[in-house]
Amino acid sequence: MQGKIIKGVGGFYYIHLHDNRIFECKAKGAFRNQNIKPAVGDNVEIDIIDEEKLTGNIVSILPRNNTLVRPAVANVDQAVIIFALSNPEPNYNLLDRFLIMMDKQDVKTIICLNKADLVDDADADEIKKIYEECGYDVIITSTYSSKQDDDNYGINKLKMLIDGKTTVFAGPSGVGKSSMLNMFKPDGMVQTGEISEKIKRGKHTTRHSELIFIWENTFIMDTPGFSSLYVEDMEPSDLKEYYGEFAEYRDICRFNGCVHINEPDCGVKMALEKGAISNLRYNNYKQLYDELKNKRRW
Repeated sequence: MQGKIIKGVGGFYYIHLHDNRIFECKAKGAFRNQNIKPAVGDNVEIDIIDEEKLTGNIVSILPRNNTLVRPAVANVDQAVIIFALSNPEPNYNLLDRFLIMMDKQDVKTIICLNKADLVDDADADEIKKIYEECGYDVIITSTYSSKQDDDNYGINKLKMLIDGKTTVFAGPSGVGKSSMLNMFKPDGMVQTGEISEKIKRGKHTTRHSELIFIWENTFIMDTPGFSSLYVEDMEPSDLKEYYGEFAEYRDICRFNGCVHINEPDCGVKMALEKGAISNLRYNNYKQLYDELKNKRRW
């Protein structure tokens, strides 16, 4: 039988099969001998031990497409980074940090600007335009009924984008991730309840990576809310590579390796003065650059 690991706790792995049953499995000792650890998101083959008790053993792990470190998950197709347009007020520097984290791991990223019912359409469109011009896919959504139109105000479009994929949902607390998940799958917590009953853990245990089955071949990993995020393992001079809108102006810079901060005759700063590059994005870049530079001095 083949299935996907949706959660791993204390040496047990919970495998979602194509018939929607969830089996509690152990990994065979051969994996430990080969220093291979199954990961949430792995597609696996299992031998069933007890059909009624839904128990079995993982006997093989199918080849992975990719493996992320943060969040820890395998075979991810894309990330949806959710930020509220208001309540809480958006921190676009934090958004850039999320984007860099996913770009470093070569994960396609969709930006979801939620709670559009709380702002003017023009304000939402302005932010959307800034990030679209940087090369990102951006969708504006609202889960509040009075704002929803025939397209469910972006929710139907988001459903199409996640269909048939394994998607990481990430973003700060309070941005509406739970409301959105409930629109996709109102009974989404049933799966979590089944696993909690199996492992007899309370709701206050350590948070583990977990995939939520939405519909056929469609899974979402709901990550914990983040209020801060540090960009790590990067030289300050490499940060500019994660600001794609800088690329077309680099050849205008006087100096090779220009980092677009204090250098004279900088093509990026010229573009900034002309309004071709967003002040919001450039100020975020400067703050992150200074953070990385100061960290190198410690």
